[in-house]
Amino acid sequence: MTTTPHEPAGGRNLVLLALSILVLAVLLALGTWQVQRLKWKEALLARIDERIASEPQPLEEIAIRYSEGEDIDYWPVTLAGTFQHDRERHYLATWQGQSGFFVHTPLRLADGEIIFVNRGFVPYDRKDPATRPEGQNSSPVEITGLARMAPEEKPSFLVPDNDLAKNIFYWKDLRAMASSVGLGSVPIYPFYVDANDAPNPGGLPVGGVTLINLPNNHLQYAVTWYGLAFALVCVLIVWFRQKRPGSQT
Repeated sequence: MTTTPHEPAGGRNLVLLALSILVLAVLLALGTWQVQRLKWKEALLARIDERIASEPQPLEEIAIRYSEGEDIDYWPVTLAGTFQHDRERHYLATWQGQSGFFVHTPLRLADGEIIFVNRGFVPYDRKDPATRPEGQNSSPVEITGLARMAPEEKPSFLVPDNDLAKNIFYWKDLRAMASSVGLGSVPIYPFYVDANDAPNPGGLPVGGVTLINLPNNHLQYAVTWYGLAFALVCVLIVWFRQKRPGSQT
């Protein structure tokens, strides 16, 4: 049987059509996934706003929630203890366009346990506690802030390793913070607290530095994927019209 010249072209058309349908299904699936992510992200942001606006709870209550597997991130908390300023750790950060550090200081509680408190921001040239002695209060203090979850491992290979020798942290490794100041054998809370913006003596550190930086670009992504799907459908419609019997090509 002799193969007609139209058969190979017809086969290619079927392959192109099948591939186009596959690509269309993928684009629609990606768009739908982004819509689902959008709903999840909006619910998460609403939950965080609700938490931050709630009444502060004692540290013990937050600790119980954490032990039961609850997400305690951004819950307002109150606690009291004595800062160990000679053991403060420094997390490289920027605040309001200025380079510097967030000061994480161990707070010794009445029962002897330790929790790190992010007291706030100091400029790069005020890293040395000797440059801000007014803020090194050795008396018992009461703190109000937000409970924060600490990462269990380095967030990304792009993040530098913490420089323990220079006391510069690029990610908040509480275990390393504790061990680097001789607190490795002391009970340490597995989360930390961002202090609120109550002024510290001498003005430093500047508290209230919690940033809720949760990108919410899912709507844009959904529009992009659905837009590509729509464009593909338009191309297929034009293609079908051109392939109809009697149409001019």
